[in-house]
Amino acid sequence: MRTAKVFLVGAGPGDPDLLTVKAARLLEQADVVIYDRLVSAEVLALANPMAVFIYAGKEAGQQQEIQEQIYAHLLHHGKRARTIVRLKSGDPMVFGRGGEELEFLVRHGFETEIVPGVSSAIAAPALAGIPLTYRGVASSFSVIAGHRESVSSLDWSIYKGVDTLVVLMGIEHRDVIAGSLIANGRPEDQPVAFLMNVSTDREHRVESTLREVARGNVEVEAPAVMVIGEVVRLPARLEAMRLAEVKA
Repeated sequence: MRTAKVFLVGAGPGDPDLLTVKAARLLEQADVVIYDRLVSAEVLALANPMAVFIYAGKEAGQQQEIQEQIYAHLLHHGKRARTIVRLKSGDPMVFGRGGEELEFLVRHGFETEIVPGVSSAIAAPALAGIPLTYRGVASSFSVIAGHRESVSSLDWSIYKGVDTLVVLMGIEHRDVIAGSLIANGRPEDQPVAFLMNVSTDREHRVESTLREVARGNVEVEAPAVMVIGEVVRLPARLEAMRLAEVKA
């Protein structure tokens, strides 16, 4: 018999101030916390210090193996704990296997609840001053998974007309992604921003163009969010306006 209730909780992009109030409360009450690789130490520090902490970070080539271990931990602690927090970076239902884990939990008789988090797909551009939509510039955006499986199977032509593209988990294959977009009609000189370690003290950004990214000329490190579109130019425009006001 299951005694535990499992909460699929979004940890946000890293800054603990961007957690929801409900997420913070559940972490304080948790008996078990199963957390992903990109969950920050600052967020984990808010959890019940008496909880059992289980690292469930996935490296390349380990995804399925670690996922099976996560399921085993849930089954093991489901008979012993009362509150299990399955803590995922960003939002648990955005490219985080949240739907798969929810299905597993329901199939095995767990009481479950989803606690949304702030996805880096939204938070990273916002924190960088890049609006995903902007009147007269961008009225649509798409969020794309940039890992190997997605890159090889996507029909890139459907993104030609989307104003702003946000790519998660795409750093390793950024040249292929940029080349595929150019080959399917996006302008070579379209601006690209890489937003790294957003909301942390290691936050950094690199800007370039699709052409330079496709040529392999842009050095960036994961974790980073890739933003493609004319809206990437807005922060520079705003900075120019600020400087003009200062000089005036």
